Amino acid sequence: MTSAAGREVRELLQSGGLGLPRPGQGRTPQRLGGLCEIARRRPVSVARLAEAHTDATAILAEAGREPKPDALYGVWGSQHPDQQVVYDLDCGRIDGVMAFASGLRLVDRALVTAGSSDGTMLIDVDVSAPDTTTIEFDTDSWSSPALLDASTGTVTFTAHEIDAGDVVASNGWYLDRVGFWQGACAPAACWAGAAMGLVDAASALLDDNPHRRAHHGALLAATWTMSSLLAAAGEQIDARPESAVLAEHVARSLRFTIASVSRDVLDRFSRAFGPRPHVEHRGIAQRAIDLDMYIRQHHGERELAAISALVGDIDA
Repeated sequence: MTSAAGREVRELLQSGGLGLPRPGQGRTPQRLGGLCEIARRRPVSVARLAEAHTDATAILAEAGREPKPDALYGVWGSQHPDQQVVYDLDCGRIDGVMAFASGLRLVDRALVTAGSSDGTMLIDVDVSAPDTTTIEFDTDSWSSPALLDASTGTVTFTAHEIDAGDVVASNGWYLDRVGFWQGACAPAACWAGAAMGLVDAASALLDDNPHRRAHHGALLAATWTMSSLLAAAGEQIDARPESAVLAEHVARSLRFTIASVSRDVLDRFSRAFGPRPHVEHRGIAQRAIDLDMYIRQHHGERELAAISALVGDIDA
């Protein structure tokens, strides 16, 4: 059954609301700003699905391909630790488990990564008819109410046949391309928008309490900070769109900073207003837990260590 978020993101697709500029093409600030606004004005699960679709269409464009007409896309690349998705070049089939796949029973197609003897493959898979003998979806393992409407779970492929024309790329192209890191800025734009939506809620709840006023001022400053960061990140990527090293530095730095500011927004909102908004306003409660879960996509110290390792290579 289609979730409310699934219906809303499909309406965005049909109205052209997901037709954002590609990254690295001169309008990256507008792309990031557009994703931010979706997350700010709409439920966070909608933004999660919208980000994946816009990422998929940008990947296909980078590969010189067009998305299937009117299809809503996901990007499934989180490999299960115990069972990898594998593409058999000889028989043209994929087998294995893909964890943390969003949009199950909501998206029409997904760009799926799969290992093979020819390196990591990227495959455009029709997932519009799941729960067959070759594709099974399982959302039962997602026990959190956070981002529940994004329908995230595990996909199992069993001898699923792939048309040769649906193989987008091989030889590790998906991870090696410059667009990988340009695209990695997009989740941070959604984190920022989700946090800004919470700031908007704070503005609507504000009274003359000086304690709340002080926190509200900090929240407004956080909104300015995040907007400025997104614009600066987009401008830097557009200035050197061919540089994968620069894009990685920008993406990792943006993700860390936006995640940090978003955590401060969550903390300040609760300190300013206490538990009442979380129990009296379903939308606020959902946004808060969705944002908290979404920023966990940031990989913490692993990303920070990678930033350190990039020093000296950025200007090369």
